[in-house]
Amino acid sequence: MSHTSVASPPPLRPAHETKHIPILDYPFRALRFHLAQLDNGASNGTALWLGAQCLSLYLADNLKHRSPSSPGSTALAPDGKRPRVIELGSGIGLSALALASMGWDVIATDLPDVVSTVLSGNISRNLPQLPPHSGTVQVRVFDWTVPPDQWRWDHSCTIASSQPEKQHPAIQHGSILGPPFDLIITSDTIYSTALVTPLMRTLHALCKASLALSPEVRCPPVYLCLERRDPALVDYALSHAKDSWDFKVERIPQKKLAKAIEKTGALWDKNEWEDVEIWKLTLRS
Repeated sequence: MSHTSVASPPPLRPAHETKHIPILDYPFRALRFHLAQLDNGASNGTALWLGAQCLSLYLADNLKHRSPSSPGSTALAPDGKRPRVIELGSGIGLSALALASMGWDVIATDLPDVVSTVLSGNISRNLPQLPPHSGTVQVRVFDWTVPPDQWRWDHSCTIASSQPEKQHPAIQHGSILGPPFDLIITSDTIYSTALVTPLMRTLHALCKASLALSPEVRCPPVYLCLERRDPALVDYALSHAKDSWDFKVERIPQKKLAKAIEKTGALWDKNEWEDVEIWKLTLRS
C-alpha cells in the first residue's frame, strides 16, 4: 500500500539568508504570511531584517495572553476596545501582521516608498487570511523628521510626511486609529546618527500623546529591537534616550529572546542572532 507523504513546511530561516527571495512564505505560529520584499538597494525598509523577526518572536512569546483564541484572553479591554500598537518602520509588515493575528489593532508606518512598494500590498494580501477575532492593521506614512506639532491623526493615509502633496496608498478598516496606545514598537531603526534624535523625539511624543488622552493608564512601553553592528551608534542612541528624552532604558534578557526563538523550532546557531538586542523604554514622567 502506498502512502502519500505530506511535505513539511519550510523552517524559519534568519533574514540574511532570504533577502534574495521575492515572496517569502513566512511561518508565524500556526499561520503563514506571504510577504513581498525587494533587495534592490533602493531602501533599507523594503526587505526583511533580523530585528523584525526577533521582535515578533519575542512579542509572540510574551504577549500571548492578548490573543483572543487563548483561554482567559485579555485581548479586549474592559471598554470593549482592542489593545492598540503603533509601529515605526514597519518595513514589509511582519511585526504588524504578527500582532494583529494576536488580537491587537496596529498602525503600521513607514516612509512613502516603503509603503507603496511593499508594506501596503503585504498588509492587504495577508490581512484577510488572519483568523477570526484578529485585530486590524492600518497603514500610514510617518516621517519622523516632521515635528510632532505637524502630525495629524485624522488622515487615512498620512500621519506626517515631508511630501504632503503626494498621495499614498492606505489600508483602512473601520474608523481611523490614533492614540492612546498600549504599546509602541520599532526594529532595525538605529542605523544613522542623524535619525537618532528624530526617532527619540517621535517615541517621546507618542508616549506623551497616549498619556494626555488616557492619564489613568500607565505610559505605553516602547520595545526597540536592533542589531549591534555599530556599538558606538547604539550606545549613543540609548544614552540619548535616557539623558535627553527621560526614558528609563532596560535591556530584555537575552535568555528570554533565546527562549522565544527556540519555541519556534528554528535551528539557528547563536551566532545568527547574538548581536540582536531588545530594549524596553519607559517614559519616566
